[in-house]
Amino acid sequence: MGFIVRLFLAIHVALYRATGGKIGARFMGGNVLILTTVGRRSGQRRDTPVMYVRDPEQDRYAVIASNGGAATHPAWFHNATAAGSAEIQVRDRQMAVGVRQATEEERARLWPLAVADYKGFDDYQKKTQRHIPMLLLDPHA
Repeated sequence: MGFIVRLFLAIHVALYRATGGKIGARFMGGNVLILTTVGRRSGQRRDTPVMYVRDPEQDRYAVIASNGGAATHPAWFHNATAAGSAEIQVRDRQMAVGVRQATEEERARLWPLAVADYKGFDDYQKKTQRHIPMLLLDPHA
């Protein structure tokens, strides 16, 4: 990841945190949360702004590991799945969450909601040969 992208993400996280999500909670039409994972090798905490959708059938969040349609999953995906837990900030609300990969049935139900918020997800899926995974973040797990 280039310096400019890392700088943009750091500024996004700082503004989001400082304003309780008043700045940065929406990006390109989608809802954004701050996902905090612990590096599985480094042990360092990592904050990443990630687009999400609410699961209307459960009180949980779904995030899409699109990585802009790249051939590999984003680092936060590997860190979150390895740990099975993370922290999130949704606007001014911070919480610990359990993390697991959505089943194919859950993904099929939630994918259209994600695409309705951000049409780019369909383009990313067409751009890559990998099946873009979705993680479920459950504050009750």
